[in-house]
Amino acid sequence: MGASLPPKEANLFKLIVKSYETKQYKKGLKAADTILKKFPDHGETLAMKGLTLNCMDRKSEAYELVRLGLKNDLKSHVCWHVYGLLYRSDREYREAIKCYRNALRIDPDNIEILRDLSLLQAQMRDLEGFVETRQQLLTLKPNHRMNWIGFAVAHHLNSNGSKAVDILEAYEGTLDDDYPPENERCEHGEMLLYKISLLEECGFPERALEELHKKESKMVDKLAYKEQEVSTLLKLGRFKEGERLFRVLLTMNPDNYRYYEGLQRCLRLYSENGQYTADEIDRLETLYRALAQQYNRSSAVKRIPLDFLRDDKFREAAENYIRPLLTKGVPSLFSDLHPLYDHPGKADILGELVLKLEQSLKSTGGYPGSVEKEPPSTLMWTLFYLAQHYDRCGKYDIALTKIDEAIQHTPTVIDLYSVKSRILKHAGDLAAAAALADEARCMDLADRYVNSECVKRMLQADQVTLAEKTAVLFTKDGDQHNNLYDMQCMWYELASGESYFRQGELGRALKKFLAVEKHYADITEDQFDFHSYCLRKMTLRTYVEMLKFQDRLHSHAYFRKAACGAIRCYLKLYDSPLKSASEEDDEMSKLPPSQKKKLKQKLRKAEARAKKEADVKNEESNAANVTKSGKRHVKPVDPDPHGEKLIQIEDPLAEASKYLKLLLKHSSDCLETHLLSFEVNMRKQKILLALQAIKYLMRLDADDPKSHLCLIKFFHKVDSLPTPVTDTEKLIWGVLEAERPTFSQLHGKSLIDANNTFLEKHRESLMHRAAVAELLYVLEPNKKAEAVKLILDSANDLVSIDGAQGNVSSWKLNDCITVRKLLETTLADRDAASRWKVRCAEYFSYSIYFGGIQSSAATSSANNQIQKSSANGAVGLNADGDSSLSSNGRLDKLNALKDLHI
Repeated sequence: MGASLPPKEANLFKLIVKSYETKQYKKGLKAADTILKKFPDHGETLAMKGLTLNCMDRKSEAYELVRLGLKNDLKSHVCWHVYGLLYRSDREYREAIKCYRNALRIDPDNIEILRDLSLLQAQMRDLEGFVETRQQLLTLKPNHRMNWIGFAVAHHLNSNGSKAVDILEAYEGTLDDDYPPENERCEHGEMLLYKISLLEECGFPERALEELHKKESKMVDKLAYKEQEVSTLLKLGRFKEGERLFRVLLTMNPDNYRYYEGLQRCLRLYSENGQYTADEIDRLETLYRALAQQYNRSSAVKRIPLDFLRDDKFREAAENYIRPLLTKGVPSLFSDLHPLYDHPGKADILGELVLKLEQSLKSTGGYPGSVEKEPPSTLMWTLFYLAQHYDRCGKYDIALTKIDEAIQHTPTVIDLYSVKSRILKHAGDLAAAAALADEARCMDLADRYVNSECVKRMLQADQVTLAEKTAVLFTKDGDQHNNLYDMQCMWYELASGESYFRQGELGRALKKFLAVEKHYADITEDQFDFHSYCLRKMTLRTYVEMLKFQDRLHSHAYFRKAACGAIRCYLKLYDSPLKSASEEDDEMSKLPPSQKKKLKQKLRKAEARAKKEADVKNEESNAANVTKSGKRHVKPVDPDPHGEKLIQIEDPLAEASKYLKLLLKHSSDCLETHLLSFEVNMRKQKILLALQAIKYLMRLDADDPKSHLCLIKFFHKVDSLPTPVTDTEKLIWGVLEAERPTFSQLHGKSLIDANNTFLEKHRESLMHRAAVAELLYVLEPNKKAEAVKLILDSANDLVSIDGAQGNVSSWKLNDCITVRKLLETTLADRDAASRWKVRCAEYFSYSIYFGGIQSSAATSSANNQIQKSSANGAVGLNADGDSSLSSNGRLDKLNALKDLHI
């Protein structure tokens, strides 16, 4: 470094490097300028000055200087290394790797460059290159522990576990017998546990157990030691020893569900699907009765038997479990028992059981068969549970009656209002649900969870402005949604994006969905610092788990929702392209003068409102950015706050394809992925890719109405294609002809016959009938009336649901909303859509969308203050931005919400 400089300037160059490492950038810049006064063309100094400027957020100057330095000294490994560091800071990892490789051609034994290269290879999962670089580092510095461990981990990640074990054993061979010293025992123990887990993973459980026992004295983490030992014993089939060890672990933590599961495995009493014989149930009951006597304070030992007990034994165990929790007042009791509602018959028993407790508490003040009086709150928590029970069963009238009774009993419990809000949401009254959630929030202004629940309800009701005002109450210094973005508050961004999408504001919706995608990119980037840290601290097992987690990161539900939302936005943009300014002017000129005047006034008001909102946000952010000392923190201004640039793209389908590739790679088992793949590829005229999506849909769920819809639409499109002319078209045609017989639904049938067969198979299902009706109209447009009749003739049969104590409607609210949109848009029959709305209003009396008589929309209509319903039937805000509904769905001005503060 700086070898071509005189001694004085060479020392200054070393100062630049030291200043960069210690983050004293101004000092380094001053030293660089001093050298460049005498040697203006010195390449390495120019490169280091550029690297220093990069750290001071002067990127364009930095790149310019580094490139100039490289041009002046092309054979300097320092210049290439600095160029790589510049690319790495901008996450251009592939370019950085190229620069490092060029640097290594000049100086192949440079430890620092090799280390930086290995980190990038681990980040990019270039595993073969990672192994090679780590081997080179070990060869150059074999006395460094981190190089041995890094080489072993590289082989493990490259699916060569046995080689990794050999390397770790070779490293142990270099150590003294009395190693490790006291200050390194923890790190060494972690390395030994990592080696033993590797042996188990490679299929050598005997060696793993032998090594574990031999090195026990050197392991500090005794809990991890026992868990590793019992895992190895299970793999070896030594169940007696495993049982003894699991019982020891239970004495350490009697609430760990994994220990109970392991104990059941050792006793051969574990079933993956939860199905047991009568003999197995008796043995399990005996086991847990004994464990309950030993660990009488453990909740797990009382809860687990509810999963396998049946009938009267289940009833008895459930009552013994529920009673003390109702007395204690545990709000999460229903959430705890919620999984049992999927077990046949158990929901009925739970409902009957809690109803019996309610009746006894009302009549005697105590539980059945007990002489002790219960505290008054026990009845309230019993009603609270019953409300959630009936909500789960779809009986919203009874659920609301129970929760109102509980509120009348104790009006100060926040959980009651939150649950009532949730019931109203399920019943379809989103505006009243939002207002009620806000009432719960106002009861405890310091509760972040209740505040978040309120924001979620407001977004579901499409009250985005009000939701934003409420959300920022818990952000730093009252900063606006920028702080929510910094906190990676993805649930908010997803709910907000969905709301904007329903309202047709695609720019804002895309802004929110792409923000979530950016968070996942940041999470991927965040792993970079751990590649060196974990090797240094020897947290190797956790490190490998973290890398595996990162590899499947994009399969997470939040990313899937964001990617699907973004793709839907791009599809809508493709189907309804934005109008250019000239087209809008042409349309304006065609309007009559009165309408033209109204439209101009409307546009002026919208612009004024947007400007006012922007000014308010600027004032708030300016106030928030001034600290106590008076200094102002300058935050980067978002150049596109409303996502207007995001929707001004030439090829929406190309943008959609980017996210579709990620979904196909990481969420290929999700039906929605392939439905979107079909939609995108049909629009792109990629017939074979659309066929691939169809094959996946048939494999995942051939009976789903959407799968059937895609199948018939695809082959209807194929049948309408012109005769192939080119060789490519003939090849595609040949593939289609070969694949068509593989679909059993079409075997020897026309598309119309296949559609009719599907109807016969699913005649009772509303959504299946709707799909058949839509296809009937597509295949035979002259049979539109028949298609509409097929939907309107659907019967809403009453079905029995566990726990409902009676029959409930088989139709779901969201399905009925979808059907109405189908009648109104695709089938273009407004009269049929109106009749459908009237019919559904009877079944869903709380639904705003259908104008149910018990909904808040009906009340607001009576007061002539109803707002225009959005796509999900939510009542919006007035022009002032106020919500017009109070907690009971009545129209009251909530002016206090204008200036929300804690």
